Amino acid sequence: MHAQIVLFDGFDPLDVIAPYEVLHAGGTASGGLVSVELVSAEGPREVVSGTGSLALRATAALDPVRPGLVLVPGASGRVGEPDEVPGHDSGAGQPQQDASIPVLLGRTLTTELPALLAAAMENPEVTVCAVCGGSLVLAMAGLLEGRHATTHPMGLDMLDATGVHAVRARVVDDGDVVTGAGVASGLDLALHLLEREVGPRIAHAVEEMFAHERRGIVWRDQGPVAAAF
Repeated sequence: MHAQIVLFDGFDPLDVIAPYEVLHAGGTASGGLVSVELVSAEGPREVVSGTGSLALRATAALDPVRPGLVLVPGASGRVGEPDEVPGHDSGAGQPQQDASIPVLLGRTLTTELPALLAAAMENPEVTVCAVCGGSLVLAMAGLLEGRHATTHPMGLDMLDATGVHAVRARVVDDGDVVTGAGVASGLDLALHLLEREVGPRIAHAVEEMFAHERRGIVWRDQGPVAAAF
């Protein structure tokens, strides 16, 4: 299984590093069954996060044809005002760390990323994943309508407004779309993917090595609907 983790200007570092380390460790524990790389829509480049001046290097362009996982992180920045909506880039030209999260997410729509993600979602050999605001990137690109997904609790109403069935859960598995809630949920998302794609023994070994016990139930659209309490 090969995983491509997407970097874009203003990304949240923890959304990237948490799943990267889990998946990389899964590759080590499984004798090379998992590989992972950092990519961008533009190809190899230094990409500045929204956390100070921290930058990571994308080593390749996102390839929507390559089988495996494509994972989209959220953004790091100011929370933003209630009327500061994605796509309304009143902060164009300012440093990434001064922009709000909605503005940073909205800027992704002006790049090649939405088209590449659309192609990845059309590929039956690709599972598209997102952590935190990464779900909103997919939703704003019109790629999650009618699907079940989650995001940071502060963004659930916005996710629901795009036609997504927003679920208040740590991890939501909707088949070829798997999403995680807040930033630290990237650990739980990646461990779930390891268990699903490689096996529970590998996922458990990585979980123990990281001294991290997964939180919550992975939500799926299965079984009876719960009655009101």
